Amino acid sequence: MGSVIRSVVYAGLLTIGLATIIFAHAILVKSTPAPNQVVTGTNVSVALTFNSRVDQARSTLSLESQDHTTSRLKVDVDPSSPAELITRIPKAGAGSYKLLWQVLSVDGHITRGEIPFQVK
Repeated sequence: MGSVIRSVVYAGLLTIGLATIIFAHAILVKSTPAPNQVVTGTNVSVALTFNSRVDQARSTLSLESQDHTTSRLKVDVDPSSPAELITRIPKAGAGSYKLLWQVLSVDGHITRGEIPFQVK
């Protein structure tokens, strides 16, 4: 009987531990532009939505152009949308780009990623 109880306790602790690991990071669930999307126009709207709140003031968005130069984009802080990062890319010329993002979730974990897209 003691080994059964011990097994149940261990299984419960393992489940709690895995749930903490799984839900500890902000995960990108939607982006505009979408990965590999072709957008038109020179003023590109950017919106990234995560599965949890992120620290907008400490999160970063950068744009890498096809010649590999990188420029930092200003994140529009919006307390009413704590799971989103929003910005605009003004005067984007035709070509291939990567949107580089780094977010700090409210629990202190950093998540990074990139979204390739093209402007026509």
